[in-house]
Amino acid sequence: MMSSAKYYNFLIADAHIVVRVGLSLVIKEMFLNTSIKIAANFKDIFDLLKEIQFDLLILDVNFPDGNSINILSLIKTIQPDLKILIFSTSDENIYAIRYLSAGACGYLSKEATEDEIKNAINNIVISGNYIGENIMEQILDSYIKKSKTNPLDILSNREIEVAHLLIEGYRNLEILQVLKIKKTTISTYKNRIFEKLKINNVVDLIKIFQLYNNQQQ
Repeated sequence: MMSSAKYYNFLIADAHIVVRVGLSLVIKEMFLNTSIKIAANFKDIFDLLKEIQFDLLILDVNFPDGNSINILSLIKTIQPDLKILIFSTSDENIYAIRYLSAGACGYLSKEATEDEIKNAINNIVISGNYIGENIMEQILDSYIKKSKTNPLDILSNREIEVAHLLIEGYRNLEILQVLKIKKTTISTYKNRIFEKLKINNVVDLIKIFQLYNNQQQ
């Protein structure tokens, strides 16, 4: 447990109540003097950010009203110094660096152990960031070796969102509803993804995802 001398304000933003309750229990065990607020959607997040200055926001990737990577800049507009830990089921090999580049201080899988969760929260509160070993390797490969370890890195954030939905079997209309974009735009993104990866269909896209994940194991 950390020192109880300072009072900390935490905001847990997740669409699932089990996750919110579980993280609340972990934080209360770590910090004696703490206030924990919860949010289940983007509206709740922004309402709370406008009222309270938080030390740490633990943020899920997907919400019913959108994807959190698109709101990180808006969050920073309200509270520029806010520390943000992404807590997600999405593959960190594909998404972590994108969220870190967008303004997050750390990225943690929901499959992490309780000790890993505590370590990530502790590191961000103390030093301002958390980078797991796997993500550190990606950063070293990208910036020191100057090599692309992830073939999907050439896709934009929106393109990676569309690609991920395509491999999960979503149709154009369903992608439209999830991402709230025009039907014609989805076709444009799809064609752009195929062109960048030099593939012709979703089956090939799935193979690229599978190949990349196998290389990381």
